[in-house]
Amino acid sequence: MMVFDKLVDRRIRDAMSEGKFDHLPRRGAIDLDEYFKVPSDQRMGYSILKSAGFVPEEVELLREVDRLRHEIARATDKNALSSLRNALFATQLKLDLALERTRRQRASSDAPSAD
Repeated sequence: MMVFDKLVDRRIRDAMSEGKFDHLPRRGAIDLDEYFKVPSDQRMGYSILKSAGFVPEEVELLREVDRLRHEIARATDKNALSSLRNALFATQLKLDLALERTRRQRASSDAPSAD
């Protein structure tokens, strides 16, 4: 499976460098650099969990942020708009905290041990 993962990674990187993703809808909405920083064995685990309907907290929060932004764009009622903006702020804060927690966990696991 590792050979397949490396092939997929290489093909994605090649397509990115050729600009094949430049004109896709929502371009730039997902940071693939973070994806490639995750070791390939963990990416496979995430893929299996995703296929089973389970995703990391960050993904759920990203989806919720996106949903709230769309609702805000369509909202006409002032009270609903205010409520949606508050919900977006709270969800964005949760997302930022979850991403920071993940970065810190990754950084501590990458740090050399004191053994």
